[in-house]
Amino acid sequence: MKVRLGDVCDKASSSIIQKSLEKHEGKYPIYGASGLIKYVDFYQREKPYIAVVKDGAGIGRVMKLPAYSSVIGTMQYIIPNEKVDINYLVYSMEYMNLAKYFSGATIPHIYFRDYQKEPLNLPEIKVQKKIGGILSNIEKLIAFRNQELSKFDQLVKSRFIELFGDPVANPMKWPVKKLKDLSLQINSGNTPKGGSENYVKEGIPFFRSQNVWKDYLKMDDIAYIDAKTHASMKRSSLKHGDILMTKTGRINTENSSLGRAALYEGEDDMANVNGHVYFIRLKEGVNNKFVLRILVSSGYRDLIRSVCVGGIDKRQLNKEHIEEFPIICPPSDLIDNYIVFVNQVDKSKLAVQKSLEKLEILKKSLMQQYFG
Repeated sequence: MKVRLGDVCDKASSSIIQKSLEKHEGKYPIYGASGLIKYVDFYQREKPYIAVVKDGAGIGRVMKLPAYSSVIGTMQYIIPNEKVDINYLVYSMEYMNLAKYFSGATIPHIYFRDYQKEPLNLPEIKVQKKIGGILSNIEKLIAFRNQELSKFDQLVKSRFIELFGDPVANPMKWPVKKLKDLSLQINSGNTPKGGSENYVKEGIPFFRSQNVWKDYLKMDDIAYIDAKTHASMKRSSLKHGDILMTKTGRINTENSSLGRAALYEGEDDMANVNGHVYFIRLKEGVNNKFVLRILVSSGYRDLIRSVCVGGIDKRQLNKEHIEEFPIICPPSDLIDNYIVFVNQVDKSKLAVQKSLEKLEILKKSLMQQYFG
């Protein structure tokens, strides 16, 4: 049976401002666009519900949240009625891609009055529960795999601190050099004339800021350019081992988009970057994996926040900031031993990442089957 989204749920609003939470401590979770903010001494919803990001970054993101919790004012409560299973509804809404309903140039916004008209397949409740249960189980496995990856990352971080200390505070008093003195080239790319009109279905990978995450490159939203466009942007053609770093973005969350860094391990001159991404090409003999570990450390997150420029909503790292980044220079044998350890952990991570990719493909395929 076909219905509209608004036929199976109601909306409710929150007026909670995140700043107002500073003095509230308790046992009830409160959430924002990036997930859990903290635990407070109050709650707004007594039953599980769905929340939608309605303002700003992450607009349209859908999440199922627990009973006895709340959201801040940038989120919209969606309350399912008796016609629909909550798990079925949350995955249906995820498939709808609610971000397409955005309006507003400075701060994007979506309205329930618009997306409530979205058509929804509504089988009998027994079928809904079965579908919701299958997707929920896959989601739990995805969460478990992500937890495994986080543990591997924490292992690498802990080993770094044990051997070298905080790379910014430098408590072990290692010699320090500026990043520009360790580099052959630090530059950002360009956006080709005509922008996204130059993108093709297959061709040369063209990395944008959304592809550069903390210590890895996200390939599921990669753009491609043709060989002619790539040749016209020869200056930013990547070499194997270049470090990529985002030039612009936000700084107010753990996964802040500004200053994220990852290693390009593809072939020479077979990829390019746009104007929102820097590439850092190190001199021969400088260990790029070690420098990358420094750039993605929590100490560097604080350093980036302190030097970036721009408004509240969007900040920028200038080339001069990156050139002046202090890089500790411990003995090469100590660095080599650490990188051997990192490589061993990376092998274990690879198996988990492959499993994770298969689960995400399975989820996407099933959602297409159920809701497409």
